[in-house]
Amino acid sequence: MHVLKEFKAFVMRGNLLELAVAFVMGVSFAGVVRAFSEGIIGGIIAAILGEPSFGGLGVTINDGFIAIGGFLQAVLDFLIVAWVLFLIIKAFNRLNAGEEAAATTRPCPFCKSDIAIDATRCPNCTSQLA
Repeated sequence: MHVLKEFKAFVMRGNLLELAVAFVMGVSFAGVVRAFSEGIIGGIIAAILGEPSFGGLGVTINDGFIAIGGFLQAVLDFLIVAWVLFLIIKAFNRLNAGEEAAATTRPCPFCKSDIAIDATRCPNCTSQLA
């Protein structure tokens, strides 16, 4: 029974919901990147190599064929995702650079523990504060 309460507390945490939303957004974003990679980048590759993707690229050694095209396409998709995420995070940090959170705590002059700014008595050492 105790395990079920712990599980319920785990599932009901706000972080789990945020993580689920981020996962769904990531999967959706991966679809956008795949469409961009296959449509626009694939068109450029087709103009240069004659094929719309790296899928046919490979190396033939004796009677074997080592396909490296799929790997190159995955690396290209990863680099596109990483670049866009970098730009998004950079823009987010620029927007939040001027906003500093107002302090809500201060150190107790006696025991040095963090207490509320408007506290008149330390909850840890019970000292009277000025």
